[in-house]
Amino acid sequence: MKVGILTLPLNTNYGGILQTYALQTLLMRMGHEVYVIERQKELPIELPLYRIPFIYGKRIVKNILGRKCTIFYEQKVNREQPFIRKYTDEFIRKYICLKRYNKLSSIKSNEYDAIVVGSDQVWRPNYFGIRDITQAYLDFAVGWDIKRIAYAASFGTEEWEYTLSQTKKCNRLLSLFDAVSVREDSGVDLCKKKLGVEAEHVLDPTMLLSKEDYINLFISAHTPKSKGNLLCYILDETEEKNNLLKRIVDEKRLVPFSVKSKNDDVDSLISDRVQPPLEQWLRGFYDADFVFTDSFHACVFSILFNKPFIVYGNVSRGMSRFISLLNMFDLVDALYYENSGCILNFINFNWNKINSILEKKKEESICFLRKNVNK
Repeated sequence: MKVGILTLPLNTNYGGILQTYALQTLLMRMGHEVYVIERQKELPIELPLYRIPFIYGKRIVKNILGRKCTIFYEQKVNREQPFIRKYTDEFIRKYICLKRYNKLSSIKSNEYDAIVVGSDQVWRPNYFGIRDITQAYLDFAVGWDIKRIAYAASFGTEEWEYTLSQTKKCNRLLSLFDAVSVREDSGVDLCKKKLGVEAEHVLDPTMLLSKEDYINLFISAHTPKSKGNLLCYILDETEEKNNLLKRIVDEKRLVPFSVKSKNDDVDSLISDRVQPPLEQWLRGFYDADFVFTDSFHACVFSILFNKPFIVYGNVSRGMSRFISLLNMFDLVDALYYENSGCILNFINFNWNKINSILEKKKEESICFLRKNVNK
């Protein structure tokens, strides 16, 4: 069977790339021909001609007022992104079967036997595209004779972020799906209350592969050993997080290391913005004795590699996915909230219990895919 995967665009986000890789790998192991649908070419970024005078003028005024702003931002991005993404793009080229379309409406009705939507925050308008969110419900495929399956799709939050019009359209589109599953328990409630559909709660695709699958990736890449034993993977740095890291270092007497660049800081040197190889990130969990993070997928891989961790709640990026994951494994006490004061909670990780839960949930999640894609 020819299967297409519709997910968020792949860039420098380790978790986003690996969840796509994992879902593709599992479907291929089931015997399917699998392609990841790339919605559009992200580069080059170009401004419409009629907007250039206004946008450039606005940026010039900001600089005059002392608010530093890159006037020729689009040209800078187009020039620097190939360098910033060179390692992650290399992984994508090597392991992900992409099929690119300038727009989803150009996909032919007979190209796929099934389209799987997911995972990651594919149903979050701000991530998939506020104007394009109905595409995440396959609005371009209405009338096609294909299987429509949502696997571990995520709203990213327990709050409803759709307009009334979007809700009505997505309600109708989701009713056409053969099977629906979501990544968070809050997503089950949102599907039922807002979209009128019963959804199953399944694991993020990255948890469907084994630890050995990921170890093989960094071994085959001859990835060097990490330069420490306390992996610090922070997406949004703050003074409070830096202070918390210092306290963890003092308490655990470990050597911190990071596998992340300043890729989002447009004012940094290009050499500091190149995202390290994804295999180096994976190796970080293998080498670490402890993990400190504000990343959802770093929590996932800490669990997969059986590494104790503290996760700093990343409110701006969506809390429901953290809470859902940690509740599933009875690890909610590993969650550190902003402004929670001096409490630093190093919990006991019962890995036998955690691994037992993982195996059970993994079996159920793979069963969902096998039952609905293969039937």
